[in-house]
Parts: sequence; structure tokens; C-alpha cells
Amino acid sequence: MIEAVLIGLAAGIVAGLLGVGGGTLFVPALTIGIGLSQIDAEATSLLAIVPVALVGSWRQRVHGNVDLQAAAALGVLALAGAVGGVVIANAVPERALEIGFAALILFVAGQLVWRALRPS
Repeated sequence: MIEAVLIGLAAGIVAGLLGVGGGTLFVPALTIGIGLSQIDAEATSLLAIVPVALVGSWRQRVHGNVDLQAAAALGVLALAGAVGGVVIANAVPERALEIGFAALILFVAGQLVWRALRPS
């Protein structure tokens, strides 16, 4: 449990500083550090997003930075996508999820490098 708390704290700080999604840090940390399966790590990461998103959106709403209509549309579509994603995740081999997640991480890393190196 202490490892999970430390992973959450460290990943949250790094994600906040670098502007990357916490899942890109949580999932590898949970699979490598704690030994969860890929699907368990992904599900745990998704559940961990809920309180963070609620607090973050509430704080941003105070500053007038939330478009409620867009948020409602995104929320409904995200729920539908999450249901579809769960069905797919449970239907494909775990190795396919690992490879797909690794490809996503490489893509995100490539985008970060591209943005850092291109002229402003």
C-alpha cells in the first residue's frame, strides 16, 4: 500500500510538472513496481483519474475555465468510449494491451520531443 501511495504521489507531481497524463506514468509503475497485470493497472489508473478530474475541474471552474456544455458532451462520449474500451480490453490478449500501451507511450514521447525541438 505504501508503494502505491508513493507511486501516486510521484506520478502526480511529474504529470503535473510535465503536462502528461498520469496514466502514462501510473500504468508502468503499477505493472513494474507493484506487479499488477496490464489490465488491472489500466483499470486502477482509470479509477484514480476520477477524484483528480473532479477536484481539478472544480478548481478550474472557480477561475471560469470550464465550458460546461463541452464538458457534458465529452463526459457522455467518454463514458461510451470507456464501456467500449473495457469490452475490447477484456477480449484481446494481455500481451496485445501491453504492446498497444507501449506504442502509445512511444507516440506521446515522440510528440513531446517534437514540440520541444521545433522552433517557437
